[in-house]
Amino acid sequence: MKSIYQFFKELLREIFDVTSTLFRIMIPIIIVIKVVEELGGVVILSEWLSPIMESVGLPKEMGLVWATTILTNIYAGLIILINSDAPLTVAQASVLGSMMLLAHSLPIEGAIAKKAGVSWLATLSVRVGGSLVLAWLLNLSYQYGDLLNYPATVLWQPEVSGDSSYLGWAIEQLKSFAVIFIVISALLLLLKVLKILGVEKLMAILLRPFLRLLGISKDATNLTIIGITLGLSFGGGLLINEAKKGHISARDVFTAIMLLNLLHSLIEDTLLIMLIGADFYTIFWGRLVFSVLVIALISNVIKRMNPRTCERYFYRDVSQS
Repeated sequence: MKSIYQFFKELLREIFDVTSTLFRIMIPIIIVIKVVEELGGVVILSEWLSPIMESVGLPKEMGLVWATTILTNIYAGLIILINSDAPLTVAQASVLGSMMLLAHSLPIEGAIAKKAGVSWLATLSVRVGGSLVLAWLLNLSYQYGDLLNYPATVLWQPEVSGDSSYLGWAIEQLKSFAVIFIVISALLLLLKVLKILGVEKLMAILLRPFLRLLGISKDATNLTIIGITLGLSFGGGLLINEAKKGHISARDVFTAIMLLNLLHSLIEDTLLIMLIGADFYTIFWGRLVFSVLVIALISNVIKRMNPRTCERYFYRDVSQS
């Protein structure tokens, strides 16, 4: 009886630690983003991005789509895209979709990565830089092979909230926080049960060769898997909790977060982008292979760098903070 009490006492403490950390990061940033939107910041960013969009074979109007996605989320970007009258080919939808998958919700997700000890320089470089490199490679491949050069079919019309007031916006944010709290609670309970049953060790053994390639230790295995499948907010929040306790080294946290920067919400986000007519093989396998190669390269470079240089520019130990 006492052990059961202790189990749930520890669980509730972990739930509070993880969710309170996430909410302290997210709430002020969400408010700042709303202010930036109201002041026209998204439109200004889209004007800066328009020439870049044309350089990867996309209409300049897609600058607004990507700017919205970068500052807010994929759903908001899709609403802008579908309400624009710019027709896309499957190749263009795949290029744009790949950019949206790699670089979205940067203020919030970058702040979560920062809390885990990963610098803004590292996060923005790999996400914005990675999305541009992948888009350039895809556009080059499609043009060279004349591939997927036919109209994309949009399969979904996103719902736009009828209440555009500040109160309606605030209610939507509260709903999102409630969902995050429920999901985090369920994940932490699941992780504790898996540890008791020994499944956690089995997963670490099975994934060890793959994770070794990326330089991720077995201690970060389950949390990385959660991030890849469910999202950086969830996986990152759990990684912050473990990093603060000193259970995972700063370099392991860095490598895991860098992987999650490029590869998270693998199922949900892929399905969303498919609904605008993007090619599945491009946005799923292309993203997966690209992410693994980039992180394997980064991991090997980091191993050879001076630790002080890494701590100055890329990551820091948060176990004492």
